[in-house]
Amino acid sequence: MDDKKNEKKQDKPAAKDGGKAKAAKDGGKIKAEKSGPVVKSDRKPRLKLTYAAEVLPALVKKFNFRNVNEAPGLEKIVLNMRLGDIKDNTKSMNLAVEELRIISGQKPVMTKAKHSLSNWKIREGMPIGTKVTLRGDRMYDFFDKLVNVGLPRVRDFKGVPGKSFDGRGNYSLGIKEQLIFPEITYDQVEKVRGFDICITTSALTDEHAKELLRLLGMPFKN
Repeated sequence: MDDKKNEKKQDKPAAKDGGKAKAAKDGGKIKAEKSGPVVKSDRKPRLKLTYAAEVLPALVKKFNFRNVNEAPGLEKIVLNMRLGDIKDNTKSMNLAVEELRIISGQKPVMTKAKHSLSNWKIREGMPIGTKVTLRGDRMYDFFDKLVNVGLPRVRDFKGVPGKSFDGRGNYSLGIKEQLIFPEITYDQVEKVRGFDICITTSALTDEHAKELLRLLGMPFKN
């Protein structure tokens, strides 16, 4: 009986130590196996492929650029939502920020007042809006969704203004309702509000920028 008890006592610590030794020996492979392999997506935005295959050659041909590096392209898109009317309502402001996150696919940042304005009851450093800057694949995905899904859903839509350029190849556009984007449902919206879109390109002139955006699908009306 004593010999059997001693064998059981020796077996217990051996099992525990054996598990630790195996985990150490495997270098944490057991934990990695539980979480599963990491799957990376190689999907490229449809509009990005269209730019490389169709838009870029068309720009080079029309403006007689010496090489494709001179042709303009998209650099970034900034979405800016003003929230001064709900600056004292944290809940409403958080809902607006979440809507912009859903629309853009990226977490926005808060914009704060740079100066105090007593007439508007605004103090320096107070949150008065939210914005998000899109680059790369997210920029192309948003632009594609804007011109092919969002803008066509605007009531009585006849195109966007063709003169809203700043003289340096950048284009600005105002959206009156966030409801034009399919991710936002009417029942979940606290208040219908819009936001500004600023599209920054590498074009040196407004003419080059306008042709770039037109070839990418921007529906100009003039």
